[in-house]
Amino acid sequence: MNKTTIATKFDYDVIVAGGGPAGTTASTLLSQQGHKVLLIDRDQHPRFHIGESMLPMSEPIFKRLGVDWQVGQYQRKNGAEFIDEAEGLRIRFPLASQHQPYQVERSKFDLMMIENAAAQGVDVHQVEMVKDVSCDIDKVSVRTDKSEYTARYLIDATGRSAMMGRRKKSIQRIDNLGKFSLYTHYHSVHAEAANTLYETGDVKIIIVDIGWIWVIPMAGRRLSVGLVVQKYIAASERKPALFDGYLSASPLLTEALQGAEKEFDVRAEADFSFVNKSRHGLRYACCGDSGGFLDPVFSSGVFLAVKTAEMVADRLHEALFAGKEDDPELHAVDDHDYALGFNSMRMFVERFYHARLVHNLFSVSDRSEELKEDILGLLGGDLWTGKNDFQKKLLKSRQAQKLGIVDV
Repeated sequence: MNKTTIATKFDYDVIVAGGGPAGTTASTLLSQQGHKVLLIDRDQHPRFHIGESMLPMSEPIFKRLGVDWQVGQYQRKNGAEFIDEAEGLRIRFPLASQHQPYQVERSKFDLMMIENAAAQGVDVHQVEMVKDVSCDIDKVSVRTDKSEYTARYLIDATGRSAMMGRRKKSIQRIDNLGKFSLYTHYHSVHAEAANTLYETGDVKIIIVDIGWIWVIPMAGRRLSVGLVVQKYIAASERKPALFDGYLSASPLLTEALQGAEKEFDVRAEADFSFVNKSRHGLRYACCGDSGGFLDPVFSSGVFLAVKTAEMVADRLHEALFAGKEDDPELHAVDDHDYALGFNSMRMFVERFYHARLVHNLFSVSDRSEELKEDILGLLGGDLWTGKNDFQKKLLKSRQAQKLGIVDV
């Protein structure tokens, strides 16, 4: 099909709504293939965002995008350590054997990604809000607060706003995982007790009675710390005092944060998980958090964002070239792969909260090297090998069947 002819009928080949990791990944990959792409983001980058920990299997995608990790001077992440200070137990998983993951400050990282997209030919519009979309048999129409555009295809990368899912009323909440988080960043983390945090670059997960605490070292002796609460806490108690109380009860954090200062007041954020039951359709597809959001205990958010964006972009490129982008089932095969990855991580999180997963690992990991390797695969984002026995057991468990996770 003659691309020049097509271009005269539409303003763009593809419009991407959302400028986070999913949107910038999809738009960059499509632009690299010669498609005319518009990325619309309501924010002005750099802007703050939580979620600083990457998974190893993200690295091959970043290489395709051509991003330069040296630009942000990011902290190398070499492992993940789970700690129960009350019981004196800990277990570490090394994560940098095949691919190098990083701990990032999201404002710098997201800025790097959107600037890279623009440098590779994407038409980037910031501080522009999508007001209405229409996906018809012959075209996509998008109206914003500044203009109107037409395209051959729409990619929804609007994150937890889940633009298409909410329009189609296909958002299904996942209950009984993390309910909310309290968090801040620290700078001047110069205590000697904090040295190992930066030497290893490990993300620390400290298990507490109401949930867990993340501890993520970032470049420049900075630290992201957050308390994720799974148990019911009255709204009147969801305050910085709750956060400060749990940090002061942690020997690791008490020592590491001596002399450190908060960069901003403790913030609160709802952490409810959900899945979008309508992730693709006529001339549109969702990727990243717009397809589903999971409790962040295993740092899967950015990885699933860039991986699903890669899947969508690669399939869409073929369809655009062949003039078959109007097929509502275009992404059916990839959506099955997405469901496999998302549901694997979902059941992993379910086990963390409801089956004392980590505590069981403390006792069996030394006896079962195979189990430890399987869990290492999930923690690294290696979700599609078909060889992970622990992953298979998660997806075939009674709990998975109870939750309706059977068709994967």
